[in-house]
Amino acid sequence: MPPKRSSTLTEAELRIMRILWARGESLVSDLVAAMPDDTPLAYTSVLTTVRILEQKGYVEHRQEGRAFLYRPCVAEHEASRSEVNHMLHRFFGNSRERLLLTLLGDGNMTPDELQRLKNAIAEAQASDGMEDA
Repeated sequence: MPPKRSSTLTEAELRIMRILWARGESLVSDLVAAMPDDTPLAYTSVLTTVRILEQKGYVEHRQEGRAFLYRPCVAEHEASRSEVNHMLHRFFGNSRERLLLTLLGDGNMTPDELQRLKNAIAEAQASDGMEDA
């Protein structure tokens, strides 16, 4: 039996998705040209990766003449949310509290980040009607 295909993005897939999110519809040759100099990929590697992304439902294509133009069909924020939910389930037993406590406990949050987090918590409480009287 073949291994279960992952719906999360590999590093190479994420690099290509970032280019597609920034550029929009692109030929494979455009994606190859837009690859960062420190992480170049050959045309065949990009083509294979784009086809995998299409199988995973992240991109779709249309044909123009003999060329295939690929475009993202999942927004970046949707992909981010999906990846976070995957990590939340896999490492934190679906506990948002455990995830946040892990982030807070690493000692790397700046005072500005902590303040934005406090503000986000206050906004979430207010929108859920959980604010203390």
